[in-house]
Amino acid sequence: MAGPKEIEIKFVAPDLRALRARLRMLGFRLVTPRTRETNVLYDLSGHPLRSRGEVLRLRRYGEKWKLTHKARGISRRRHKSREETETAIENGVHMHRILLSLGFQPSFRYEKFRSEWTDGHGHVVLDETPIGNMGEIEGPARWIDRTAAALGISRQNYITSSYAELFSTWKEKTGSKAEEMTFAAIQRRRRGT
Repeated sequence: MAGPKEIEIKFVAPDLRALRARLRMLGFRLVTPRTRETNVLYDLSGHPLRSRGEVLRLRRYGEKWKLTHKARGISRRRHKSREETETAIENGVHMHRILLSLGFQPSFRYEKFRSEWTDGHGHVVLDETPIGNMGEIEGPARWIDRTAAALGISRQNYITSSYAELFSTWKEKTGSKAEEMTFAAIQRRRRGT
């Protein structure tokens, strides 16, 4: 049975203050204030999930935990679309232990500070990441395009890459040796430790 479809785009968001003001002007309301989010992607030996374009993620968002499976993503024209199945987890530490006991291993860690906005039709999230500020617009495809245009984001600036892909590109561009997209890992590499 297929899970619900996630349709989204990302974009670079250099000026979060101006973006928040624009969202308010457009009638969006803040659903979740700036909250720390940590993510761990898991895979089996030989990385079969990654080779199929799938993701198994354990996320802590504030005090809440979620386990998510994302099917292979499809970039249809401008947007990324994929089936996404997720469930709330009461205890993320125990879930981590369960995944390890089943043979899964952490394959990538990333973190950010996220705030979520909605107008009742979709969501705009603002992410402060160790590699720069990003935004995501998630909802029906036409709504995404209208919202992006209202925020001054042109279709040429749509990004359909995952955070793991963006991190890999950032590493190539900067020459960073950081292995995970966490604030601590990137700070250590900047200091040369």
